[in-house]
Amino acid sequence: MRDKKSLNRNEDAVSEVVDFSITLGVMLLAIAVIALAGYPMVQHMKENGHMENIKQSFSVLTPNVNKIVFGKAPSQSVELKLYGGTIYVTGSSYMNISMEQWNESTSSLETVSYERQLRMIENQYIDTSVAYENTGAWVKYPQGRALMISKPVFAYDNNSLIIPMVTITGSKGTSGSGLIRVISDGGQLAVETYNNVSKVEITMSSEYYEGWNTYFQESLEMANTSVNTTTRTIYAEKSYNPNIDVFIMVSPMSVTVE
Repeated sequence: MRDKKSLNRNEDAVSEVVDFSITLGVMLLAIAVIALAGYPMVQHMKENGHMENIKQSFSVLTPNVNKIVFGKAPSQSVELKLYGGTIYVTGSSYMNISMEQWNESTSSLETVSYERQLRMIENQYIDTSVAYENTGAWVKYPQGRALMISKPVFAYDNNSLIIPMVTITGSKGTSGSGLIRVISDGGQLAVETYNNVSKVEITMSSEYYEGWNTYFQESLEMANTSVNTTTRTIYAEKSYNPNIDVFIMVSPMSVTVE
C-alpha cells in the first residue's frame, strides 16, 4: 500500500516536471518569435519616425533659406538633427527658361533663353533622400516617385511670371548622428526681365524631376511635353494670351554644413 502511494507521488512529480518543461518551452518559443518578428517592426517604426522628423526639419529650413533668396536676410543658420545619415551640398541640377518674346523694333518673335546650374542641400537617410532645391523641399523614396514637401516659390498672375533660380555653391557635408548646422550666405541678387512674352518653356533636370513635373502642371498650369527618365529631365511649356512679363530672380548662395 505504501509502495502504491509512493508510486503515485512519483508519477505526480514527473507530470509536474513535464508540464513545467512544456510551459517553459512554449514561453521561450513565444519570446523568440516576438523577438524575431517584433524587433524589425520596432526598428521600422523608429526609422519612419526619424524620416518624418527629417522631412519636418526641411519644412523649417526651406522658408528660412528662402529669406535669402528674396533679399529679406543676408544669411541664415538652421540647426538640423542627423539620425545616422549624411547631409551635404551636391547635385548637378539645372533649369533652362526658353521664351518667345515679341520684338517691337523688328515686329517679329524672337526666342531668348536663360540657364543656370542650381544644385541642392540633400539629406540621405538609409535609402530615402530629402532635399532643398530652388526654393522648394522634396523627398524621394526607394523604388518610388519624388514628391513635394514644400512648394517652390514661383509666382504667376495674369500679367507676370516670377521664376526663382537659386544657384548653390559649396561641397562640404557631414554624416553621423547629432545636431549640425546648415549655414547659408547670400550673394548679389539679380533680376532678368523679359517683356511681351507669349510662350515659356521650362527644362528642368533634377533628381526630383517627378516632383517638379507635378508642380509645373498643377501649380503653374503648364503642359508636360516630354520626360527623360534617363537624364531625369522634364520639359514643360505654356502659351500666354495676352503676352506677359517674365522676371527671373537669380540668387547665388554659398552653403556650409558643419
